[in-house]
Amino acid sequence: SGKSTLMNIIGCLDTPTSGEYVLNKNNVSNLSENELAEIRNKEIGFVFQTFNLLPRASALENVALPLVYAGYGKSERDERAMETLDSVGLGNRAHHKPNELSGGQRQRVAIARALVNDPSIILADEPTGNLDSKTSYEIMGLFEELHKKGNTIIMVTHEDDIAHYAHRIIRLKDGLIEKDEVNENIITSGEVSSS
Repeated sequence: SGKSTLMNIIGCLDTPTSGEYVLNKNNVSNLSENELAEIRNKEIGFVFQTFNLLPRASALENVALPLVYAGYGKSERDERAMETLDSVGLGNRAHHKPNELSGGQRQRVAIARALVNDPSIILADEPTGNLDSKTSYEIMGLFEELHKKGNTIIMVTHEDDIAHYAHRIIRLKDGLIEKDEVNENIITSGEVSSS
């Protein structure tokens, strides 16, 4: 339905074939590969449905990975990664490998990895797609807290109940915007029962 193309363009992984995409006053179409890579590393955090964690690396090492690309030294990488794991409630799981974590914990590690460079934008592609309902609501509560702290969160979901956490809902059909509306009935994590 065009969502992958849209996410790739927003995430500076691809450039539009026509029109303009302006991010922070930069026309993305005119930027070099190095400039696009810098934006991806500093301005955008990615969260995927399948977590995309390195299986042989600990939670701490997975979260620190973007800092390697950003050129930070090991002690600062570890310190920032640990702070970020703590912020998503997983400081006590820092040395666990992904296969030692639940699906919800793996998604929290993926979110911490997306946050470690303090991006202004978080792109989340089906972040609750592989999670049970209770864990999905917990993850949406975490996104809600991040939004309150000033992060812009752009999320793709096929789940209406998850979409209703958003302040704005854009529905795509066959690559075109079918509906673009402000959500008048925002769900907050406090309204969801965990039964």
